Amino acid sequence: MNAGSGTDAWYRYDASRDVLTLEVRVQPNAGRTEIAGLHDGRLKVRLAAPPVDDRANDLLIEFLKSRFDLPGGRVIIRRGGRGRSKTIEIAQPGSALLESLTQLLPP
Repeated sequence: MNAGSGTDAWYRYDASRDVLTLEVRVQPNAGRTEIAGLHDGRLKVRLAAPPVDDRANDLLIEFLKSRFDLPGGRVIIRRGGRGRSKTIEIAQPGSALLESLTQLLPP
């Protein structure tokens, strides 16, 4: 399953590893935590936490776990821990999550 074409897809699913990869762009210090659409081919997530002491990263992981109803340890930041552009991996995402990816974006 792949969105778009080429390397600009904001999500990829690797069935052989059962891992969903999300390309995310975060906006720390936002008024609230929410998915805000796409930004430069990445899923934009606003975070109501500052980018210090890993608070924004921790909130991003907790937000995604809550949004996707996932147990702990299945959502990790693979790349971009110190930047705004991040690569997130979700292990064993489940078919319901995979089918609902396009509904994440606001209308």
